[in-house]
Amino acid sequence: MEYRSFGRTGWQISSVGFGSWAIGGAGWGTTDDQEALQALHEAIDQGVNFIDTADVYGDGHAEQLIARLQRERAGETIYVATKAGRRLNPHTAAGYNRQNLTEFIERSLQNLQTSALDLVQLHCPPSPVYDMPEVFGILDDLVTAGKLRYYGVSVERVDEALKAITYPNVQSVQIIFNMFRLKPTDEFFAAAQQHQVGILARVPLASGLLTGKFRPESQFDPLDHRNFNREGASFDRGETFSGVDYETGLKAVEELQKLVPSGVTLAQFALRWILMFEAISSVIPGAKNVAQARENVQAAALPALSTAQMEQIAQVYDTYFRAQVHPQW
Repeated sequence: MEYRSFGRTGWQISSVGFGSWAIGGAGWGTTDDQEALQALHEAIDQGVNFIDTADVYGDGHAEQLIARLQRERAGETIYVATKAGRRLNPHTAAGYNRQNLTEFIERSLQNLQTSALDLVQLHCPPSPVYDMPEVFGILDDLVTAGKLRYYGVSVERVDEALKAITYPNVQSVQIIFNMFRLKPTDEFFAAAQQHQVGILARVPLASGLLTGKFRPESQFDPLDHRNFNREGASFDRGETFSGVDYETGLKAVEELQKLVPSGVTLAQFALRWILMFEAISSVIPGAKNVAQARENVQAAALPALSTAQMEQIAQVYDTYFRAQVHPQW
């Protein structure tokens, strides 16, 4: 496992982390807690020391599973990043106030069974929040009170990321970055490095499209967001298949498969591609079982991609997605 600096925190975190949305039991179809815990343990066994979660993943269930993992791995260094804000209903900028944020933090402290949260990220707040310095002041106060050690943001769009890092105590930005979403490389990565802000690459496999396992006839569980959110019915469309048209994504995958070396899966190739960008602190793919966790982690040990491979991947993006995706996020 490779370890990278995480912004100004002083942490060295695994370049491949563990995203826990899928194991929360909401948005990805059915899950099994025992399999989920085994997947978490496998990831830690393989050198992962960074887990990303949120208070809405299974209404706190993912946080509770991670608390159990930490009890079972007592004494080991495991950094846990959670998120707050999406419990608001309606999800409005006005809801990002002291009372609500404090209540959300207290609930996560209870779920994770800890006295201080390692990292709290605003969970894809409405864009006006990035122009509300009082919200970041509330987070500063929660750090001072010892409720959390650091804070960052999870964003939908590059412009939101650029605004967020102007706040001096934002330590990290979590942003969608994968072979279908290249816009962060235009300006944001350099700006984040200049501000010494850590970057977490989320949705790295484009909701599974970049595993190469899907076909036009593939069906998804009714409770799976890949079934009900393709047009953004429940949350931002960019969260599902990175916002790309499903059939177009399948065509692009056919082209990308031609670039994958023998003995490597497309998913591993896609994760290793993300790690080619030094601005990335960690990529956080999900895993619902041991096999998926092991496959994800093995990507960190793959050889670097060649210049030719990087150029060919960029060409696939330009051909299939740039016009559709680049202006949106």
